[in-house]
Amino acid sequence: MEISAGGRLEVRVTAADVGKRVSVRRLIQSGVPEEKFTDTVGVLTSWDDGVLLITRKDGESVRIPESALVAGKVVPAAPARRRGPAASYEELAQVSSRAWRPVESERLGEWELRAASGFTRRANSVLPLGDPGLPLDEALTAVRHWYGERGLPAYVQTATGAEGTQELLCAELERRGWVREVSAELWTGALAPVADRAEGAGVELSRTADEAWLTRYQRKGVSEVALKVLGSGPSVWFATVPGDGSPAAIGRCVVDGRWASFAAVEVDPALRRRGLATTVLAALARPALDEGASAAWLQVEQDNTGARVLYAGLGFAAHHAYHHYREPAAPGSGQS
Repeated sequence: MEISAGGRLEVRVTAADVGKRVSVRRLIQSGVPEEKFTDTVGVLTSWDDGVLLITRKDGESVRIPESALVAGKVVPAAPARRRGPAASYEELAQVSSRAWRPVESERLGEWELRAASGFTRRANSVLPLGDPGLPLDEALTAVRHWYGERGLPAYVQTATGAEGTQELLCAELERRGWVREVSAELWTGALAPVADRAEGAGVELSRTADEAWLTRYQRKGVSEVALKVLGSGPSVWFATVPGDGSPAAIGRCVVDGRWASFAAVEVDPALRRRGLATTVLAALARPALDEGASAAWLQVEQDNTGARVLYAGLGFAAHHAYHHYREPAAPGSGQS
């Protein structure tokens, strides 16, 4: 917190700091012998009618009456990362988009509209990197029209928690009634240590997702469109650990320059906690190293405790959070 030369806490944040990362302390309990305070760190996304809106790293927005402020200051745009390969949000957003390509896309200024018949939100959402070339309300109207023509709900994929992420856009979407349905995190780590973790014996590698691999994949009834998305990317690998009747474990990796992405790591529920997920990752890491990759990224949901423990043990750490915002329901649609 900002402390003056006289030892007093001071508020050194104003409405002119909207868009900057701030740290504030506010009073949460008054009129009692021991007043209580809490601290909030995030991007100041608005300051209107005496209320601050701060978007935290995880994408949650906190409303703070300015009357409750006791201290505050602008802080560096992003905290220093303690481990993992250096990377900007924009680089990772572009790499992750190339690893999960839609079957149809169109540009709206610098935004990319993506569609794949509804197979995953990633392949059926707007990637808003840069300026759409229109005022925001007009851009969102164009987005809803584009997805409506395809019989799909409109989603916008945003990110928070790193330099260059989209806290301001998140706040604007929420102000317009867009609903945040899904949040997860993108983690990064060095690739070589993953390859060294297990022998990888018995893992079958392929360039295509065969019938055996698809029997273990969590999304059943995979369509032709889904197969195109799964097979998309600069250099795609699929791993299968044979099992009794169906694979014991599977995984997917896309190699793109210095990056390797891991996804669709699935293990037979009856065989979990036996190291099979690590075996799959290690097997996929080896051809990625051979192709020149040195860093890796993956996506994990915030409530997937088991996966988070596994990936942290392999040296991965969170880089930023990402979110999917769904268009508000049309009046009279009956949607909740």
